[in-house]
Amino acid sequence: MTLKKIVKQVGALGVACGMALGAMSAQAEETIKVGVLHSLSGTMAISETTLKDTMLMLIEEQNKKGGLLGKQLEPVVVDPASNWPLFAERTRELLEQHGVDAIFGCWTSVSRKSVLPVVEELNGILFYPVQYEGEESSRNVFYTGAAPNQQAIPAVDYLKDELGIERWVLAGTDYVYPRTTNRILEAYLKANGVAEEDIMINYTPFGHADWQNIVAEIKRFGSAGKKTAVVSTINGDANVPFYRELGNQGVSAEDIPVVAFSVGEEELSGIDTAPLVGHMAAWNYFMSEETPENEAFIQAWHNYIGDTKRVTNDPMEAHYIGFNMWIKAVEAAGTTDTDKVIDAMVGVEVPNLTGGTSTMLANHHITKPVLIGEIQDDGQFLTVSSTDELVPGDAWSDYLEGSKDLISDWTAPISCGNYNTETKSCVGATAE
Repeated sequence: MTLKKIVKQVGALGVACGMALGAMSAQAEETIKVGVLHSLSGTMAISETTLKDTMLMLIEEQNKKGGLLGKQLEPVVVDPASNWPLFAERTRELLEQHGVDAIFGCWTSVSRKSVLPVVEELNGILFYPVQYEGEESSRNVFYTGAAPNQQAIPAVDYLKDELGIERWVLAGTDYVYPRTTNRILEAYLKANGVAEEDIMINYTPFGHADWQNIVAEIKRFGSAGKKTAVVSTINGDANVPFYRELGNQGVSAEDIPVVAFSVGEEELSGIDTAPLVGHMAAWNYFMSEETPENEAFIQAWHNYIGDTKRVTNDPMEAHYIGFNMWIKAVEAAGTTDTDKVIDAMVGVEVPNLTGGTSTMLANHHITKPVLIGEIQDDGQFLTVSSTDELVPGDAWSDYLEGSKDLISDWTAPISCGNYNTETKSCVGATAE
């Protein structure tokens, strides 16, 4: 082959490659990419895998409606594997390599805090669907799960006022959400006259399995002649052996009721719930809620997943709300541009699944009802208490020094996550 022919073939190959790359680029521009950042392996997979499936269902349904801004949505799923630093790496991958326009993900607060500096640095958008400890506000994060005033405080009020609880076991997994939530609850209980000796606090690692000594200690603590309850911020698959050990040691809901903030229908599915009947959870949604919106969601879920035994839960509803809010905000902005979508999010209203309408507030939290349910023998919850009105999420606790004077408002003229109402100054965007 002559040199001239070689040059000619190389040139043709270059043109072909260029055309192929151009076609790939054009194809990429024809979709709107949505990041799905949930652990599909490791200790949190028991809770997070369902949220990945929920996002895929919501994206599929939206595409059947014609997509968004005339384009189809393309999910980009990554597995951070219950590895907190890996959440940050996967977030950077989603934003820099895949160019996603929004990320729906995380469960634990330690994973969210790992992601936070990355989404702020790269100006991404994160929708966080799980209850959390508050004490944080970011322009780039929308918190569609419960703040403490939408779950933890109402649950303690119910135990105190309706069940007459006098002694308190605050049991949690050893990371930021349980520790900060329990710090808030301890301050709240003491402000309501509870003595320090009537509060027991215990932390265990992720995936903790040996609960025999701890449950025995809880039994001893509850034998002092005062009505005792456990407020549980135990997370992930550690809940299974915890509840099993309660049953093994005969700790019934009549003796020492447990109210959990991280146990829902998904965590109860597949385990023997007979010893758990009467124990409680505080959420903003239960699968057992009888509304047309919830019935339609459950039907869609069962059709998508192909299994009528699969349950729904509170974080799934939070993703449902957050996703629909994002859709409305993008449509209102007419673009997926981050800054314009963030501005358009505030004030967006969408139906929730309990029969109300949730609103995105200026502090990037939403309005939610508060429900307390008792575990039934079929793994569902019977709602025993619910708020009459939707409760606005509060980023900063009224019971902690250094927080009670702070508000979050990401609209002008404040545009600040840590605005001190006493000094009239912005003291930062987030706090550890």
